[in-house]
Amino acid sequence: MIKITLDRIMFEKKIKVPQLVEKSGLNKNTLYALQKNEVTRIDLNTLDALCIALDCDITDLLEYSPNNKEDAQ
Repeated sequence: MIKITLDRIMFEKKIKVPQLVEKSGLNKNTLYALQKNEVTRIDLNTLDALCIALDCDITDLLEYSPNNKEDAQ
């Protein structure tokens, strides 16, 4: 399972969605969906804009946890 950790980064950097919209140029609805981890895919340009706006690395935005074999069935 891949989790987007945008909410944690935003909390740590004390930034709200409206500020991130301004800094990244991304749509607020996109950012809210990412913040709530409600997306099934993400564009590379979006990841790039977030990394630049938040001064972070892609590994700060994404977290991978392998699924159990039983969960996959």
